[in-house]
Amino acid sequence: MISTTEFKKGAKIEYNGNPYEILDFQHVKMQQRSPIVRTKIKNLKTRQVLEETFKAGDKFDTPDLEEKNMQYLYGQGDTYFFMDTENYEQLSLSSEQLSDSKKFLKENMEVKILYYRGSPLTVQVPMFVELKIVETAPGIRGDTAAGGSKSATIETGAVIKVPFHLNKGDVIKIDTRTSEYIERVR
Repeated sequence: MISTTEFKKGAKIEYNGNPYEILDFQHVKMQQRSPIVRTKIKNLKTRQVLEETFKAGDKFDTPDLEEKNMQYLYGQGDTYFFMDTENYEQLSLSSEQLSDSKKFLKENMEVKILYYRGSPLTVQVPMFVELKIVETAPGIRGDTAAGGSKSATIETGAVIKVPFHLNKGDVIKIDTRTSEYIERVR
């Protein structure tokens, strides 16, 4: 059981029969009323974000979540295949289940898959990935790292913004949470 006094960002609770992750919360003391906790929570099944208000001291069950390390094998159409690194069992997920994670999946990449009551919910790719630029406008003499950005297609097919001085074939580090370029890898 988790009480509202134990809330922290990233904590998981079971609310209305579904698993939720706490994105943000605020304890509010109201004059001549009992304190409340305003929260922003994300449904781990549907990815819907809700803003809810709870009484201070309310208790919630912890959801039956399990995290497994898996290896991404390959994608075929809208289906993606993973292998459990412990028992070598294979799992296939649809592109809908992967959401934004599929933009950064590279063959043989280690990922974490979150299970709720035995069924897969989400795929968590590493926070930073190194991927090669496969298509972008060529760099022009005089372009600097500080000025502006252009679109670049990386080896997974995703399109991100990169500085003008980067070219096709460069390997870059990307923050998967924000889909932003971090640095060029040498």
